[in-house]
Amino acid sequence: MTSSSPALSLRAPPVRARGVLVERYAPLATMVIAIVAIWYVAAIAMNWALVRDAFEREETPYTISDVLAGTMDAERPLLPAPHQLAAAVYDSVFGYPPLAPRSLVYHALVTLSATLLGFLIGSLFGIALALMIVHSRVLERSLLPWIICSQMVPVLALAPIFIVMLGALGLHGLLPKSIISAYLCFFPVTIGMVKGFTSPDPLQIELMRTWSATPRQVLWKLRWPAAVPYLFTSLKVAISISLVGAIVAELPTGAEAGIGARLLAGSYYGQTVQLWSALVAAAILASGLIAVTALVEHGVARRMGAH
Repeated sequence: MTSSSPALSLRAPPVRARGVLVERYAPLATMVIAIVAIWYVAAIAMNWALVRDAFEREETPYTISDVLAGTMDAERPLLPAPHQLAAAVYDSVFGYPPLAPRSLVYHALVTLSATLLGFLIGSLFGIALALMIVHSRVLERSLLPWIICSQMVPVLALAPIFIVMLGALGLHGLLPKSIISAYLCFFPVTIGMVKGFTSPDPLQIELMRTWSATPRQVLWKLRWPAAVPYLFTSLKVAISISLVGAIVAELPTGAEAGIGARLLAGSYYGQTVQLWSALVAAAILASGLIAVTALVEHGVARRMGAH
């Protein structure tokens, strides 16, 4: 009996590890499979009449299986099937040089540049506003309501106005798109950092003051460390909204490059596969940006002593 116990203990960790992997990834895999299955059903339902009418116009004999196969491979489907979309994305990414105008990588890089610049401007502006609000009662009462009201107007309505105004000032190209992106992303950073800077317990602030700490020392020794979790939570929201702002900013400018330009071209010419490919590129780009932000958050947390 005693000789078999070491063997059992050696086999236990792999079984436990597999259980952890199943517990972690099974819900995600289940959701992905369910979404793909629903997607295929929706593609068949939405493309059925389109393919059937095409057979009837050509006066070609057809069967149900012919229509079913056609819904999976229509040239301009109302809803492309997942395998069609995967093939289109693969061809757009690997079928052309990365900097070719027809490459999806090129368009993603154009949008990414405006996204990152807008994210940087908006984040710094949001942190500065939060600092002013926290340290001044007057600014809190005067600025905070206007900051909230600034997000009530849809950016689709404001983007053309911003583009025209900035163009009249001689600002073209990357900067106007970045400003629209910054306009969207400064709000979550401001609100999150106000919450973070005010999160320390009042007793902690009073204790700092009894030690004759200056407002700057209170900020760097107490408020900033307390605000770091709120900062990265806000940045994850802001980086995705910044991408949305950059894409929206490309729509009224008639841009020739960028994910927004791909969306416009696909909409104008009825290229639904191209339209969906641009949406997939935007989703992948947003996921990557959020993942990078989370990785930086993890590194900062470890340096601050978090486990």
